[in-house]
Amino acid sequence: MSYSNLENIGLSQAVFAEASCYEGLFVGRVVSQYKDLYKVVTEKGELTAKVSGKFRYTVKTFLDYPAVGDFVMVDRLQDDEGIGIIHHILTRKSAVTRKAAGTAVEGQLIAANIDTVFICMSLNQDFNVRRVERYLGIVWESRAVPVIVLTKADVCEDLADKLAEVGVAACGVDVIVTSSLQGTGYEAVKEYLGRGRTVALMGSSGVGKSTLINCLLGQEALETQTIRNDDKGRHTTTRRELLVLPGGGAVIDTPGMRELGIDSADLSKTFADIDELAKKCKFRDCTHTREPNCAVQKAIEDNLLSKERFSSYVKLKKEMAYESLSPTQREAEKLAAMFKEVGGIKNARKLVKEKYKRR
Repeated sequence: MSYSNLENIGLSQAVFAEASCYEGLFVGRVVSQYKDLYKVVTEKGELTAKVSGKFRYTVKTFLDYPAVGDFVMVDRLQDDEGIGIIHHILTRKSAVTRKAAGTAVEGQLIAANIDTVFICMSLNQDFNVRRVERYLGIVWESRAVPVIVLTKADVCEDLADKLAEVGVAACGVDVIVTSSLQGTGYEAVKEYLGRGRTVALMGSSGVGKSTLINCLLGQEALETQTIRNDDKGRHTTTRRELLVLPGGGAVIDTPGMRELGIDSADLSKTFADIDELAKKCKFRDCTHTREPNCAVQKAIEDNLLSKERFSSYVKLKKEMAYESLSPTQREAEKLAAMFKEVGGIKNARKLVKEKYKRR
């Protein structure tokens, strides 16, 4: 059997070799998900599938379940024999995750087996370099390659200044400027596409992800909406979906994320400039706050590093450290922060006892 169609959307020799180890099963790729059901594309077409009971019993976290972009082993090739059963997920070469919305501790898998992630941000009032740093940390951790796509250049009056800001925040990362009204920048985006490659789009609601995908598809396949008066976006895409591109390859559309919690991130690449400065500090364990001969604080004083970028670095490191704690450890952290000014919870209890003795 030829797997040329699946090769077009990312089936590599490594994935094919792994799939051949499962006798009696067929390889497919997850292209969309709705609750517990998945749409899987195989060499013979599309089918609806669900995970097997054994699979559900053996998984340990939500990250172990199939996600859009996963290559999976199913028991059939088409829908004509009923709902298919997913028995295995093949090894992921990349996986983009974030902290699940709300108070959930577990991470949420956004998409898998991606080559390039387009981090989309509009050049209007919603422009936020700190958000770019957050996205970059997540993408670098995923093992995919980030590319910054700046949209709506037609409404930007200070493009050079914004490009300079992005250049500092995303050092070494390719940056593409686009405008749907002027039809510019899309040829540069298409250079990252092609047979066997998968790209994904991430960004806040209203930055123009659906418009960009429609351009790549050559048709109005996705619904688009106008933004609100405050330049904040409305959710158009409501679920992740893999779409096959006419020129070869695939693109994964993701819903806009107003809340982007970090479960794990690679800050060493996102903040490589700060890490290089830290190597020049007098003390190895320098916290870059009050220590003498701190290269990071010296760079801030000399305007070589902005206070805002350093604050973002500190904030993201604290957030990652907090997410790695168990519920018990998190509660201890909260109590320690609450009673920090009085010398800790033990000292607080002592002060309360002394107060009641005076009565």
